[in-house]
Amino acid sequence: MEQRRVKIKNYTSLTNKKLMIHLPLNTKTLKNIKTLVIGLSLFISAQTFAQGGLQSKESLLGQRNVITTAAPFLLISPDSRAAAMGDLGVATSADANSIHWNASKLAFVEGDGGIAISAAPWLKQLVPDIWFYYLSGYKKIDDKSTVAASLRYFSLGDIQFTDNQGTSTGDYEPKEFAFDGAYARKLSDNLALGVALRFIFSDLARGQIGSSGTEIKAGMAGAGDISMTYLNNTNLGGKDFDYTIGGNISNIGNKITYTTEANRDFIPVNLRVGTFWSTELDEYNDIGFGVDFNKLLVPTPQYEYDSLGEISGRVIADDPLINGMISSFADAPGGFKEELNEITISAGLEYWYAKQFALRAGYFYEADTKGSRKYLTFGAGLKYNVFQIDAAYLQPFARRHPLQNTIRFSLLFDLDAFKNQEN
Repeated sequence: MEQRRVKIKNYTSLTNKKLMIHLPLNTKTLKNIKTLVIGLSLFISAQTFAQGGLQSKESLLGQRNVITTAAPFLLISPDSRAAAMGDLGVATSADANSIHWNASKLAFVEGDGGIAISAAPWLKQLVPDIWFYYLSGYKKIDDKSTVAASLRYFSLGDIQFTDNQGTSTGDYEPKEFAFDGAYARKLSDNLALGVALRFIFSDLARGQIGSSGTEIKAGMAGAGDISMTYLNNTNLGGKDFDYTIGGNISNIGNKITYTTEANRDFIPVNLRVGTFWSTELDEYNDIGFGVDFNKLLVPTPQYEYDSLGEISGRVIADDPLINGMISSFADAPGGFKEELNEITISAGLEYWYAKQFALRAGYFYEADTKGSRKYLTFGAGLKYNVFQIDAAYLQPFARRHPLQNTIRFSLLFDLDAFKNQEN
C-alpha cells in the first residue's frame, strides 16, 4: 500500500526538562497540545493508525479507539483514601473529599465540618515537576443539609516554546484549575441528593500565535454535578452489614475552546455508579469493600473513510451537550462490545483497627482498546485527635509505566474535634 507523507511547517517544541515534544503551530495547535496534556495527565495511549499507511476497517475497527476530552485533570482521583482503593469513591463513607466523588454523601457526613488537603507528583517517571493539588471542605447547615467547596490545581511545570530553527520563543507554565461549590440534602433517613457547580480554567499555551494568525487563549467552562446516595443495612449470614449505593453524573457543562467557537472540545462528562458494604468484625476491627463503574458520556470517535473504503482518520462528533451524552451509550463503531469496553472498573477494600488505623487496597481496570490503564493500589491511614493522614501508592501492571510509584498524601482536619479540644 502506498504510504502518504505530509510535510508540516511552522513547528514549535515543548521542552519540559527531560521531555521534548514538537507541535505544529497552526489553527490546530491546541488540538495537539490538548492531546499532549491528555496523554500526560491520564497516560492514555490513543494510537489509531500505523505509521506505514492506511489500514482497513477490519484491521482497525474496535482495536484502539480512545475517547479524549479537554481538561482530563478533572478525572484524577484527588484524595489518598480513594486512590488507595483503586479510585473507589462514589459510595464510600463521606468525608471532606466527597464533593469530588459524590456530593450527596455529605448529607450523611459525621461531624459539623472538616477540611482536607492533598498533593501528588504526577507522572514523575517522565517529568519531575508536574503536580496535582486539592483543597476541599464542608460545613453542616443542619441535620439535613450540608454545603461544601473545593479547589483543584494541576501544574504541568515549565515548558519552553521554540520555533522550527530551535530558537526560543519564550517559557510558559501550563496550568489548569477548577473551583467547586456543592449542596447536599437528605430527603429521608436513607436517601440524599446533591448538586455541585464548577468553574473550569485551562491555560495550556496562552499568547502563542498560530500560522493563520489566530491567538491561542485560555479555555474556560462552567459545569455541574447531579448525585444521589442511598444507604441502609441488612443481615447476611448472621452478620450485620451497612451498605451504600451511590451515583453521580459529573462535569455536565459547555465545551471548551482555545481559539474560536468553531473549535470546541467536550469536557469529561462522566457517569459513576457504585456500592460499598461495611461491617464490624468485632469491637476493634471493621472492614469494608466496594466497586465503582465509570463511563464517559462523551461521543466515541468515529472512523473516516477514503474513496476506496479504507480508514483515513477519526473524527469526534460535534454534538450539543445533551445529544452527546445520550448518544454516548450507543455510538461506538464496534457496537455493544465496544460500549462495554468504555466502562472502567474500580474495586477496593478498607480495614480499620479501633477506628484509628486503616489499611487499604484496590484495583483499577480499563480495557486495552480504551487506554489500557490497569493498576493495583495500596495505602494506609492514621486518625489521631483533630486530624487524619492518608497515603496511597500506585503500581501499574505495565513495566516502565509513567504512573509507576505514584504516591499521594492527604491531610484531613476534623473541625468538631478541634473545637472540642479548645473547650
